[in-house]
Amino acid sequence: MILQRKLTLVVATGAIALGAGHYVQEKAGDRATAEPLDMIVSDVVPVAAGPADVTLTPTIIEPPALPVDAAPIVKVPAPVTDAPPERFAAADPAADLVKEAQPMPAPAMAPPPDCTVRMDLLPQPDAMIGLSLLAPCHADQRVVLKHAGLAVTARTSASGALIAALPALTAVAEVEVILTGGEKVRASVPMPDFAGVQRFAVQWQDADAFQLHAFENGAGYNQPGHISAAYTGTSGESGVVTLLGDGAVNLPLLAEVYTFGPAQKTELVLEAEVTENTCGREILGEAILATGGSVEITDLTLSMPDCDAVGDILVLKNLLQDMTLAIAN
Repeated sequence: MILQRKLTLVVATGAIALGAGHYVQEKAGDRATAEPLDMIVSDVVPVAAGPADVTLTPTIIEPPALPVDAAPIVKVPAPVTDAPPERFAAADPAADLVKEAQPMPAPAMAPPPDCTVRMDLLPQPDAMIGLSLLAPCHADQRVVLKHAGLAVTARTSASGALIAALPALTAVAEVEVILTGGEKVRASVPMPDFAGVQRFAVQWQDADAFQLHAFENGAGYNQPGHISAAYTGTSGESGVVTLLGDGAVNLPLLAEVYTFGPAQKTELVLEAEVTENTCGREILGEAILATGGSVEITDLTLSMPDCDAVGDILVLKNLLQDMTLAIAN
């Protein structure tokens, strides 16, 4: 009986040892992550053999309480945000709402442009009228310059400026400028060297072109004393033909003006070339004679031949004599 009890005790002890070893193997992998158990097993008291099963009663001793100063400190991670900590801490959503609610300042209004039109006239040598125009709100536009029945077109610059010169037809030159839209501006200037100046002009519109030729002192074509816009003659001759007007604008008004002295013997001839734009119809123009302080204007109407005569030239003679007689009468 004694031997049997000893064997029973050995078997029981071995079973406990095997169980403990199995438990240790299962928990070995968790030691890296799990905290060690604060449990101490001691004073195993063997129990005397008896008829009941052998039982081992472990005594569990509680770990001593840690002092307050040794209590572990648990750190709470800070909230994750994209903004720097300083900016995150200083951000005030209510202030942002106030900023968004503030009204935007109204954009500054540009002052309206100054559309005042200014024109100045200045007498120039040879009884020419110097014209200076500034029209800021009429940039790059067609304008009409009028003086004593003479009317020609011009174009303002990109800034609305215009510099031009007109032959004076009267001793006190009055000039009118008609702008796009019908606005007009006028000015006048006395011409101190106008005495003794005589002028003959022919003017037309667009394709109804005339060419003015003056023959001084019995000269022939292309000889000294022949004056035109294309042929200015030789030095020492007093007459000159001036071409006026800008032909590149819409509905251009063009003119040629011949200036001569009172003692000159001059024959004036007007030519009109038959072109594809003028053949088979009438062309219109005006002749202007300024002499002795008066101005005479005569309408010109010329019937052009059919288009099979393109390239021919029609000639009008004795215009100066006829107009001089009309002024005298």
